Amino acid sequence: MRNVVAFDLETQRLADEVGGWGNIRRMGLALAVVYYPAAGLYRDYTERDVEQLIRDLRGADLIVGYNLHRFDYEVLRGYTNDPLMDLPTVDLLQHLYRSLGWRPRLDDVAAATLGERKSADGVQAVYWFRQGLLDMVRDYCRHDVEVTWRIYQFGREHGYVRCRDRSWRVFNIPVRW
Repeated sequence: MRNVVAFDLETQRLADEVGGWGNIRRMGLALAVVYYPAAGLYRDYTERDVEQLIRDLRGADLIVGYNLHRFDYEVLRGYTNDPLMDLPTVDLLQHLYRSLGWRPRLDDVAAATLGERKSADGVQAVYWFRQGLLDMVRDYCRHDVEVTWRIYQFGREHGYVRCRDRSWRVFNIPVRW
């Protein structure tokens, strides 16, 4: 596979503003980032670029992300009739959920596996978007994509990633992605 990418997006609205998590498609795309690790390049997309974003995702041999099936693809479904579920995807959260039976936060996996935290959270990104601080949204989203990619690489190289349990003990989770 030569065209492997990492992907993440941020939204314009919060879940409680659109009637809850059952209405993710109404949250709106604020900004999306696709990272091309082979070239070390990032590509940013705003709402007006959604069609190009979907074409670029369709052109990937593999898409790596965190919670893509339950969140990111659902946000994009607000703009297309394309179901997107047939995209060649490694959804790290989906793999971890199958192993654990619960959904660890990306921040917790990053802290335990890489020794670093995320730079903010999705709620803060919505507020930045509303203030017109797109550079901050972009930087945050790019950092999330980078952290996700590094966790994916760590798992591929070592056969596990790390997480904290509810008692804050660090443990290894075997992965095969």
